[in-house]
Amino acid sequence: MCLGVPMQVVSIGAGDIVAEIDGVRREASLMLLDEEVRVGDFVIVHAGFAISRLDEEDARETLKMMREVFSPEDMA
Repeated sequence: MCLGVPMQVVSIGAGDIVAEIDGVRREASLMLLDEEVRVGDFVIVHAGFAISRLDEEDARETLKMMREVFSPEDMA
């Protein structure tokens, strides 16, 4: 199963970003994103690409739901 995960941008390079969520950092390309991204913004990262920017409230709500669905006690 593939998921796009909301992550917060922590740095921006030439055509790519480093994004973080829950202490996990990932590099992601900006080549598929047609909007400007700033440090602190939330983006959906999927398969190494930032595919969408979203507002903080939506990102935090999505992360809350993902944590509930994928909690370790539910995986046992």
